[in-house]
Amino acid sequence: MPFQWLRRALLTAACVSPLLLAACGGGSVVSEFNPDRLVVFGDAFADAGQRGTRYTINNGGINWTEQLAASYGLSIQPSAGGGSSYAIGSARVTSKPDAAGNAATPTIAEQIDTFLASESPAGGDLILVAGGVADIIAEGAALIAGNQDEAQATANVEAAGRALGAQVRRLVDAGAQHVAVAGPYNLGRSPWARSTGREGVLESLTTRFNDELLISIVDLGAKVLYIDAALHINLVTADGGNATYGFDDVTSVLCNSVDPGPGIGIGAGQVNSALCNGGTLGGANLETTLFADPVYFAPKGHTTLGDYAYDRLRERW
Repeated sequence: MPFQWLRRALLTAACVSPLLLAACGGGSVVSEFNPDRLVVFGDAFADAGQRGTRYTINNGGINWTEQLAASYGLSIQPSAGGGSSYAIGSARVTSKPDAAGNAATPTIAEQIDTFLASESPAGGDLILVAGGVADIIAEGAALIAGNQDEAQATANVEAAGRALGAQVRRLVDAGAQHVAVAGPYNLGRSPWARSTGREGVLESLTTRFNDELLISIVDLGAKVLYIDAALHINLVTADGGNATYGFDDVTSVLCNSVDPGPGIGIGAGQVNSALCNGGTLGGANLETTLFADPVYFAPKGHTTLGDYAYDRLRERW
């Protein structure tokens, strides 16, 4: 469509400016920033164990945000235990209920409310905002179930992308100096997409979310860096598994921990990695398989994404 082409062209033009390259994911190193603390807001993609387990293989596996923290010599704990990671499974940016139908789950906006109610961002903070996966799950599931059409799902996802950008701006306005923003990875590459035959639709929803997010933060390049999770996972899953990253199986799921309830938001009776541990694994290879469940990554997937995020941050700051 001409309008969408124009929006993409404007984003591309904006990313050419050296001042704005940081928000778009590029630019040269201007300083060496070593954070004192990592503060995280987000959904299950970034959840470091808010309800006691992570969305990966538990009892040993870590989340990519924990990998990022470790790269800086830091550790993070869930806010429920007094830590600085507010991310929680299935949280949407501003909408309720969450992707799994739970109206009690705090949105990303509410997570930031809680943080700002008691403190302001400090100069030594690295703040990570990672959202959109839950919104795409919610809107994609409603589309697949026939409860809305693609146009409505797209409009809702675009609004969520803009809303996440507004939350990033809010943190910058509150004094944040170093904000990393990760939009959703390409859910069109997920086992969920393949099992439903909706690879193209879910890829399109991911792209529309990320486009709107990027356009909404493109003027914040001095203080904001976009972590392109979609690009990274596209590379990891290229040609059925990229040997550079050590994956040869990007379609199977490692866990067999079926959740009889709403689980991760893609329907009842689906594998939920929040219930997965070393005793609930199937026959796939732990070392070379990307996905733990139909949406979320096995530990090695988290490790590679955390390393990618760290490399991008060190290039910028």
